Amino acid sequence: MNAETLPDGLALDNRITVRALESSDMDAFAEIMSLPGVRRGTLSLGYRNPVQLKAWCEQRLKHGVSVCATIGGRMVGHAGLGIHERSRAHGADLGVAVHDAYHGRGVGSALLQALIDCADASLGLRRIELTVFIDNEPAIALYRKFGFVEEGRSRGFAMRDGVLADCLHMARLVDAPRLQTN
Repeated sequence: MNAETLPDGLALDNRITVRALESSDMDAFAEIMSLPGVRRGTLSLGYRNPVQLKAWCEQRLKHGVSVCATIGGRMVGHAGLGIHERSRAHGADLGVAVHDAYHGRGVGSALLQALIDCADASLGLRRIELTVFIDNEPAIALYRKFGFVEEGRSRGFAMRDGVLADCLHMARLVDAPRLQTN
């Protein structure tokens, strides 16, 4: 046991650092995406290997931003914005995944704050949208905390554990300044 981690691998240093996702993070990213809670709580495919995730990230980074959260040097979460094209270039899709052992410790908030700051200040995005399982109450509460509102519900939207599951569609819309006409 070293000074940074407990026997179960949890970090003692609780400071969350958010930074750009790098190619060297793919093994840790694959580990997070294969965790039972992440697989059940997200609409992402689980059990992707680092090579598959690297290809997915490279494609996403052509039109988006990907960040990760670390605690004590260990990756504990990932979030990204996939920016839309053409007439929807003012918006992006949001995806978030937090390591099963780090729920409720501020990781999701840190990731969302970093992406929203980037979306508002650097990218000029006006709309961020997401889809979340209807029973993922902690995630829904997190999204509401950051100004996301429910826009609709799709019944039987995604397959989870062999059963069709309902999802909410949520979005955060920043009012664009209106053009004045004289």
